[in-house]
Amino acid sequence: MRHWAPLQEEGIAHYFIADLHALNDRPNPEDLASQTLDIAAWLIATGINPRKSMLFVESQVPAHGQLQTILNNYVTMGELSRMTQFKDKTGKQGAEGQVDGLFQYPVLMASDIFLYDIDTVPVGADQRQHVELARNIATRFNNLYGETFIVPEAAIVKESGRIMNLQDPSRKMSKSDADNGGAIYLLDTEEQIRGKIKKAVTDSGTSVESSYDRPAISNLIQIYAAVIDSTEAEVEAQFEGKGYGDFKSALSDMVVDKVMALQGRFHELRNDETNLKKMLEQGSAQAREASDNKLAEVKRRVGLL
Repeated sequence: MRHWAPLQEEGIAHYFIADLHALNDRPNPEDLASQTLDIAAWLIATGINPRKSMLFVESQVPAHGQLQTILNNYVTMGELSRMTQFKDKTGKQGAEGQVDGLFQYPVLMASDIFLYDIDTVPVGADQRQHVELARNIATRFNNLYGETFIVPEAAIVKESGRIMNLQDPSRKMSKSDADNGGAIYLLDTEEQIRGKIKKAVTDSGTSVESSYDRPAISNLIQIYAAVIDSTEAEVEAQFEGKGYGDFKSALSDMVVDKVMALQGRFHELRNDETNLKKMLEQGSAQAREASDNKLAEVKRRVGLL
């Protein structure tokens, strides 16, 4: 998220909380409402300014679901079934019991992008395929009805594009996994963070060097580089001649400093729920005005009254 705030300096930036997407997992209603406010607080804590940018809740803007319904007719089941995230989940759990929302997730994501004429979408490496599908949908629609949608580009930060699990560097660090110490959470205590990094798996050898055949230490180097806004090469140079113990100790210090500072700002924002909701309501009102204009254009182009 720390890479998102600087985008405010490049023009109008849009940040939304994807609570409609979250329904794929059928969350507890109280948890979903609470976590929506949590995410808003984290976004602001990382530097996003609601007075400068558009910060809103997806479900409070009806045009998202309406545009998805239209776009469902400009994407094929074959394209959606080839999405890696869908294949991964159905490969583990089977396709029959999956909700249709999971299958159509990328179409709603395309709607999220198109409604605001977004040209650059900051995503993790695992979301690149979804942006590519959005590009295909935009191009297909434009070819049929004239220039309507901007064809978006995915923006992936190289140094932190894909952070892997601390206990299994072949899998990404994910909140959906059972917590076996492989993921660091923003609300972890200092003790928890230090413990997880200390127990993180490493490769054979002792040097702090990143390479294809040393995925575990390479992942830790990526995390270090991301936290201090550096490059992997600079991290390797910093720890030349030092071992894993020194490196993990320094990494723990860096992550703890960063997370504790964020937690302080988060709690300050989250404890003032009235003001937090007010900021989201203002942002959602702005989003409704902007998205209604785009939706009206789309409806006119396809012949809907």
